[in-house]
Amino acid sequence: MKLATLNDGSRDGQLLVVSSDLKTAQIADWIAPTLQSALDDWNFISPQLISLYEQLNAGKASSSFEFDPKKCMAPLPRAFQWADASSYVNHVELVRKARNADMPDSFWHDPLMYQGGSDDFIGPMDDVALESEEWGIDFESEVAVVTGDVPMGVKVQHAAQYIRLLMLVNDVSLRNLIPAELAKGFGFFQSKPASSFSPVAVTPDELGDAWKDGKVHLPLRSTWNNVLVGQPNAGVDMVFSFPQLITHLCKTRHARAGTIIGSGTVSNKDAKKGFSCIAEKRALEMIADGAPTTPFMKFGDSIRIEMLDKNGKSIFGAIDQSVVEYHHN
Repeated sequence: MKLATLNDGSRDGQLLVVSSDLKTAQIADWIAPTLQSALDDWNFISPQLISLYEQLNAGKASSSFEFDPKKCMAPLPRAFQWADASSYVNHVELVRKARNADMPDSFWHDPLMYQGGSDDFIGPMDDVALESEEWGIDFESEVAVVTGDVPMGVKVQHAAQYIRLLMLVNDVSLRNLIPAELAKGFGFFQSKPASSFSPVAVTPDELGDAWKDGKVHLPLRSTWNNVLVGQPNAGVDMVFSFPQLITHLCKTRHARAGTIIGSGTVSNKDAKKGFSCIAEKRALEMIADGAPTTPFMKFGDSIRIEMLDKNGKSIFGAIDQSVVEYHHN
């Protein structure tokens, strides 16, 4: 099943069911007004949404219309929780190596995770508006899951059953703000502006055999200024699976329906697969040549993030954005 949120001018939009080929959609407000309301009562609501999805795919939905991702908000325009991990330890290792920092051995068996802002997500085709290029604007291409209610202390072998949906993420980072912020010892804040998500969130079964062991075994494509710069496989070199990340999150707390957990920047050890963030490219340049040469994003730059199935069809739709200068009203 594929779900999206139509921008109707309200904070949380209207729930859409989207066809498998991403060509048609239908408002599902008589089933659930928003995606969050569907997640809150998933066991009752999801069978009704699946029935509508099947009708839509068969061309029998009564009020279907052409799906336009430009009219979409993030699937969850605001969420109760956004926790982003760094499960591709290769990425962490490269970035630390570039600045001659040792990497603790614990990073290989204890996930890194921080809690980001979740009250103001960006739509998949909305501009990324920021005040200054000097902040070091970077995209980060990731995969994320949306959970139902997860009990505290859940074990890894039981965690996958709480995954409701998957999405793609552009977790924008302001690299030049990070060092001073982390030096305070209290984590990311200003260096992590609003994240954006794919037009469509999908249930795990939509991925077929690409969804295995709590990982998505497909390339994640990042196209910067119309040049494909990375296509690492999201299932390769992912040290911590999504069930492991859920277990880590829920060690000391419950997670409520609508919690979003990000994978962190998708990264493969094979450098030929390219990069999912500029910081990794710059790290490789520093290791090889002693200094980075690739600049961060400028106003007017574009970024497209997309995942295709084995037949070359888009699964989630594309995050397709431009970076623009922000002006106060």
